[in-house]
Amino acid sequence: MERIQRRMKHISLEEPWNKVRKIGVILVAFVMLMSVTSCGQTETAKESTTESQETESVAITASENAEAVDKGSAEPTENENDEMESVQDTQSNQEAETMVLTINGEQVSVEWEDNESVEALKNLVMTEPLSIRMSMYGGFEQVGSIGTSLPRNDVQTTTEAGDIVLYSGNQIVVFYGSNSWAYTRLGKVTDKSKSEMTELLGKGDVTATFMIGK
Repeated sequence: MERIQRRMKHISLEEPWNKVRKIGVILVAFVMLMSVTSCGQTETAKESTTESQETESVAITASENAEAVDKGSAEPTENENDEMESVQDTQSNQEAETMVLTINGEQVSVEWEDNESVEALKNLVMTEPLSIRMSMYGGFEQVGSIGTSLPRNDVQTTTEAGDIVLYSGNQIVVFYGSNSWAYTRLGKVTDKSKSEMTELLGKGDVTATFMIGK
């Protein structure tokens, strides 16, 4: 009987210690769980901070690129300035090298052909005007000698009032009527009608002057 009582007393003493151990295990598990959760939150915060920094960096880079584009648009580069100046110089030269025609001192508007004959005539009068004494012929044209030969590309042509042509490579003809022959076209008077061309050319010999002007 006494042994049984001691045994029961021993068991009663172990039970509090078992409870203490269980509580200790639970506390340790809780602490570990909180540590893992805290680490996860820290890593998430780090990732969020990194993403925010990367987003801010991309935004800054995009802003800098936009400013660079704006500056590039607003301020032409040195090469662009050179190209613009070259175009302006070319335009100025073209304006300065326009060939004009006067008949008995009256300037007429002419639309010149784009060919080697016109270019050669322009070069001929580049340094000084070329005046040609012209004579009436056939009741439809005035013709005069250039004094030299120009490149020619004669084709069968039916002319009309205002046409300016090269004949035989060394004569210039201005029409106030019509004719059909092999000519090289030089240009056409654009500011006068047929009757006005007849009034200008059909009353006797005239002097045609070719020069460089504006």
